Amino acid sequence: MISKSLAIEVLNACLATGGDFAEIFFENTVSHGIQVEGDKVEACGGNTITGVGLRILKGLRSVYGHTNDITKKSLLSLANDLSKSFEGKRVLSVKELKQQKVKRINKKIESYQNVKDSEIIDLLKSATSIVSKHDPRIVRVISGFTWDIQDVVIFNSESKMFKDHREHGRFILQSIAFENGKMETRFDGPGTQKGFEFFTKEIDIKALAKTHAEKLILMLGAKECPAGKFPVIIGNGWGGVIFHEACGHQLEATSVAKGLSVFSGKIGQQIANKCVTAYDDGTIKNEWGSNNIDDEGQANNKNLLIEKGILKGYLVDPFGSRRMEGFKPNGCSRRESYKYEPTSRMTNTYIAPGKYTPEEIIKNTKLAVYMVSFGGGSVDPSTGEFNFGCSEAYLVKDGKICEPLRGATLIGKATDILFHIDMVGNDLAFGTGMCGSQSGSIPVNVGQPTIRVDEITVGGRGGNINEL
Repeated sequence: MISKSLAIEVLNACLATGGDFAEIFFENTVSHGIQVEGDKVEACGGNTITGVGLRILKGLRSVYGHTNDITKKSLLSLANDLSKSFEGKRVLSVKELKQQKVKRINKKIESYQNVKDSEIIDLLKSATSIVSKHDPRIVRVISGFTWDIQDVVIFNSESKMFKDHREHGRFILQSIAFENGKMETRFDGPGTQKGFEFFTKEIDIKALAKTHAEKLILMLGAKECPAGKFPVIIGNGWGGVIFHEACGHQLEATSVAKGLSVFSGKIGQQIANKCVTAYDDGTIKNEWGSNNIDDEGQANNKNLLIEKGILKGYLVDPFGSRRMEGFKPNGCSRRESYKYEPTSRMTNTYIAPGKYTPEEIIKNTKLAVYMVSFGGGSVDPSTGEFNFGCSEAYLVKDGKICEPLRGATLIGKATDILFHIDMVGNDLAFGTGMCGSQSGSIPVNVGQPTIRVDEITVGGRGGNINEL
């Protein structure tokens, strides 16, 4: 921990050459992980990181440095080195620091530090056993559990001090099935900030393991997906990764402020079908991507991004707002750790529920591919072009879900796919993930209800869809 008096001294050292803003980000994070393969514990342990990041802003310039040596000598040396990036006289001094009241979004939980390893191991072994025994074609099963406890303290040259406590836990199940030279993999990884009781009371890990095994074998024997342009139904929850990658990143100030996004300068314009409304909401209690404050001390917000197809807002961090006249910071400044300079990032990003049930969407579709879950993919933020591999898909024919399909790839452009969404379901769900960008890898939720895209390019090796 850093005392207020030392923080004031360090901030003033940062500002010695004319910086107009300085910030100290202190972090102490305890991490722990357990991995089980078969009936054996393969790994069990953790680590603690403690460090400080210093940031100085001057106009549209920024300089950042970090250290895990939090002695007075080290911090003042880093502050003096960073301040040499600028030339000028002091324009700002810090005389006091007042701790700010933080509205608690996440409810208090029983800390993960109080959970016995034996409880976690029993949970992991039960899941591994269910999957392993389901079918001899399942040749490898790995389960894991990780938790992170992070305490942060933020001091800045606006004489403000913030404190926050965060705890994340995640269960992971990944398996491989093999038959006749064909391999299939599956991954499930629910996460939360609700505490360990979420995994023992709110979700059924045994049922999750059973479904995991069943779908793994189902996809192993699936037909190859057809290729071409045709309708696609995208499932709820993890289907939201398409919106997150193809659109969400392009609404962050990181790209918008420099005009590098396809959505730069389009506030008030229609960028999607009228049935599409979307939010980034960091205020959902104890959700994976929520926090009481962001990593610069701002209160998190429910930010409206798209309303009935009209672009309404961006995700703006304080530094990004300096380039974006008329746009104020809105609680989205995030970083992986003290080693990263913060920038605008998503939290819980989702397409809002529509009026249709999933059954109605299926029933009103003559011929399509129903994509339930996605694996890896890529997107070019400057053009919005993307491609994503689908890990679970089915043929929809005459309003009914038919045989499973494997090897599907969704190919498109953000500016196109949003206009081609013509039906939005009422079954909003979230998918837990880690998002990597300029400020590191952070916990985020992707989400959406079931949606239908009336036409998009699908890659596959299964020939023409009309021949299935």
